[in-house]
Amino acid sequence: MSIEVNNETEFEVDLQDVSALADSVLKAMYLHPETEVSVVFIDEDAMSALHVEWMDLEGPTDVMSFPMDELRPGTSSAPGDNGILGDIVICPTVAQAQAQAGGHSTHDEILLLTTHGLLHLMGFDHMEPDEKEEMFTLQRRLLESYTGRPAPKETVE
Repeated sequence: MSIEVNNETEFEVDLQDVSALADSVLKAMYLHPETEVSVVFIDEDAMSALHVEWMDLEGPTDVMSFPMDELRPGTSSAPGDNGILGDIVICPTVAQAQAQAGGHSTHDEILLLTTHGLLHLMGFDHMEPDEKEEMFTLQRRLLESYTGRPAPKETVE
């Protein structure tokens, strides 16, 4: 896996753990071993600009995903296609506020948002109730498998 993680903010983020989580999720979803993905942490102004440009919504949001090659999960006997999964952008100050509201650490929120963003890149969504149940159940399972502890309550809707 080629996983690039960058922090363009002053907020302290454990980039190694985010990278290890992404690696764990991509392997668990049987993506091709040469799959490429990028995770970037940006400030509220940059996130607000992206939110308006891509979603036509004002203000910063927690996470946005930008798929590239529309890669989908594979199986143990047939990994997914090789390519560029895409980019995830996360705003750590929004994650911090959500973590405080949810009663868990900012780091746990960042891991949750990273997992959420990766699933969006793989084509999962939560617009319909059945899609939401599938995506959030998988999200919890992947996160708990990585951390070895219960996942925080989802703050992303």
